[in-house]
Amino acid sequence: MALVLPVPASVKKIVQLLAASLLLLGSATYVHAATDPFDIGGTNKPNPGDFDDDDDGKAWQEIKAVLPPAPQAANLMSFYVSPTATMNFFIDVNSISADKDGVVRYTLVSKSQGGAENVSYEGIRCQTYESKMYAFGQKDGSWSRARLNDWKQISESSGNRQHAALAKDFVCQDGMVAGKVTEIRDRIRLNRTIKPGS
Repeated sequence: MALVLPVPASVKKIVQLLAASLLLLGSATYVHAATDPFDIGGTNKPNPGDFDDDDDGKAWQEIKAVLPPAPQAANLMSFYVSPTATMNFFIDVNSISADKDGVVRYTLVSKSQGGAENVSYEGIRCQTYESKMYAFGQKDGSWSRARLNDWKQISESSGNRQHAALAKDFVCQDGMVAGKVTEIRDRIRLNRTIKPGS
C-alpha cells in the first residue's frame, strides 16, 4: 500500500502559477504567429527581428505591407550599384513609403543585359541594416508572395549590392530613415546620394 503525503498549500500555489504562465505563454505565441505582415493569404512565421527592442523599450512590431500598383516605366529611376554589377537596377519612386515601423518599402526592377526583367516589392529596415522581400511582380501586373520573406542582413560583398546601395546612398543614415519620403524620392530622382556625416 502506497503512502500518500499531504501536499503543502505553498507547493500547490506554485504549480498553479506555473501552469497559468505556460498557458499565457502559449496564447501569446499563437497571437503573434497569427499576425501576418503581408496579407495575401497563408500564414507567416514570426521573424527573430520582430523581438528587437526599440529605444522606448517596446518590442518592435512590423506593420502589414500594402502592395503598390505595378510599376510604370515613367516612374522608374536607375541607381548605381557597383562596377561589377551584372544587372541594371531601377526603383519606382512612386512606390516608396516610410512607415511608422521604421521600414522603407519600395518596388525594385532589375534588368539583365539580355533583357530579362524582375520586379519585386521589398523593404529596408535601417535600424538593423536588413532587407526583406515581400512579393514578386507578374507580367499581368499582379503580385505573388515571396516564399522566403525573412529579414536578411544587407551584404556589401556581391557585385549586385542593390540593397546596400539603396540603404547607404539614399535611404538610411545613422541607423534611421534618412528624412521624409519626399526627400528620399528627390535624392533618387536627382541621383543625389547621402553625404557621410551630413
